[in-house]
Amino acid sequence: MFYPLATSRGFNFLSMTLSADIQKLQRRFLPNEFTVTTWDALEPYFVNLLDREINSGANLDEWLKDISEVEAAISEDACWRQIKMTCDTTDKTLEEAFAYFCMEIQPKLQPYADKLNKKLIESPFTAALDRDKFFTYLRSVRKNIDLFREENIPIQAELSVMQQQYGAIAGKMTVEVNGQEYTLQQASKFLESADRQLREDVYRKIQERRLQDKDAMHNLYTELIERRDKVAKNAGFENYRDYKFVELGRFDYTKDDCYKFHESVKLHVLPLVEKIYEQKKKKLGLDTLRPWDTEAEPAGIKPLHPFEGGKELLAKTEQCFTKLNPFFADCLRKMDELKHFDLDSRKGKAPGGYNCPLTESGAPFIFMNAAGQMGDVTTMVHEGGHAIHSFLAHKLELSAFKEYPMEIAEVASMAMELFSMDHWDAFFDNADDLRRAKEHQLERVITIFPWIAIIDKFQHWVYEHPAHTIEERTSVWMDILQEFSTNSVDFTELQEYRKIGWQRQLHLFEVPFYYIEYGIAQLGAIGLWMQFKLSNQQAIDNYVNALSLGGTKTLPQLYEAAGLKFDFSPAHIKGLMDFVKAEMDKL
Repeated sequence: MFYPLATSRGFNFLSMTLSADIQKLQRRFLPNEFTVTTWDALEPYFVNLLDREINSGANLDEWLKDISEVEAAISEDACWRQIKMTCDTTDKTLEEAFAYFCMEIQPKLQPYADKLNKKLIESPFTAALDRDKFFTYLRSVRKNIDLFREENIPIQAELSVMQQQYGAIAGKMTVEVNGQEYTLQQASKFLESADRQLREDVYRKIQERRLQDKDAMHNLYTELIERRDKVAKNAGFENYRDYKFVELGRFDYTKDDCYKFHESVKLHVLPLVEKIYEQKKKKLGLDTLRPWDTEAEPAGIKPLHPFEGGKELLAKTEQCFTKLNPFFADCLRKMDELKHFDLDSRKGKAPGGYNCPLTESGAPFIFMNAAGQMGDVTTMVHEGGHAIHSFLAHKLELSAFKEYPMEIAEVASMAMELFSMDHWDAFFDNADDLRRAKEHQLERVITIFPWIAIIDKFQHWVYEHPAHTIEERTSVWMDILQEFSTNSVDFTELQEYRKIGWQRQLHLFEVPFYYIEYGIAQLGAIGLWMQFKLSNQQAIDNYVNALSLGGTKTLPQLYEAAGLKFDFSPAHIKGLMDFVKAEMDKL
């Protein structure tokens, strides 16, 4: 599965004019005024597609375009239902609209989707399709046929609704600091304070608040595991992990490669994490580093405060992106014009952040919980990278061509974090603050790897042992946590907090097994940053080349288009970590 270092030769999109003047797809099959309301209104279009005769290659081409149009319209409707619900988890009508789609529309279109997939594969004209253009699409169609089971439809519908309960539970969590109520995301800014007692008090309040809902989170996760395991068994798989690897289209690496990644992190990353925390302890003048100290600055140094409110965050990100490449900034301006941002943290809003592609209209939506911290800048440029990916892939002919692997999607976002650092003077007019911001980012690049390995390894165990008890789950979690921990941070008498540390990771609840991608992509992002250090323009050209391909190439080919090698072997990881460490030393 490992490939030699590649160039972007053969995948050149640079002759195209980059424009953020994205246009909603013109409808040819659905009426322009059509919106997704009920299954009865939608079904006739599926019947038409299923019953239509395909007597030539031209017929097949038209049929595929009509399917793509329907897919885009339905996908965008579902996305807006989810966006609106996560922006306000307290509005029951928004939750009901999302649940209606999951329970009343999605289950009824799935059998049609399976029949349409089979109609495509069985058509004699499919063999004549351009193999280079349609290989990944047809591979995915065959995979979906293999996985489809009628008996899984109601379970998957139920899962779609249940998974969103995590956001509803977490969105209600607040704490009081100095007489004022804060969301947990907002309260975390106090962990950067020079007042150590305040940091400890806020840390404990946040953890105590999480403890209040630990049983609800445990019970929700247990129910999700039970249903996911049933889906896998119905499809003939030994466990949900094996099922999910196929569903996610992990054609280019296996569970054994994940295990190798875990070991590589222990071998080549943990020692660097140890050094980072030892330096932090020394800088703070502490004998013992506690978990509420890891984001702090020494007395007399104010925490980084790069912006005030979501509007300023967006404006400064646009400035930063303009210096990097004007097209990147134009993408954000277009989204702002369409009101496709919800950036500020507030009570009742789901946790986390995301970029949601909107397949029909093209310009995506960015959701996050900004609270004025340095980490929010990282999140914003990260999601901005995803947004640029959406813009670049929108021109592709079929909706299915825009369904790119997450391992390249996260390269788009993580590379943008690193590319943009040279222009963070948009956020900081003080040279020392800019240096501190870059140092913070590079520390994060390294320290995120153990957490990725922890979450991924935990999921492997969870779904290999689906009948486990909560006590067993907690015990294994603590073992894995310890395996990837350093001796630099003292967690004495904090074990009850640590036992539920996994509950803050929404991916476990909402998008199972979507996490190793961050580790794989971080390696690709560092590789692109190495290119960037040699030639800014060549790195950006390679970045644009790869993202413009959407999902029309295999994962190794997409990395090749970016001038990267698809490799997460120990030797490769060591080389990249050495590079990041050298860049940190320069600061």
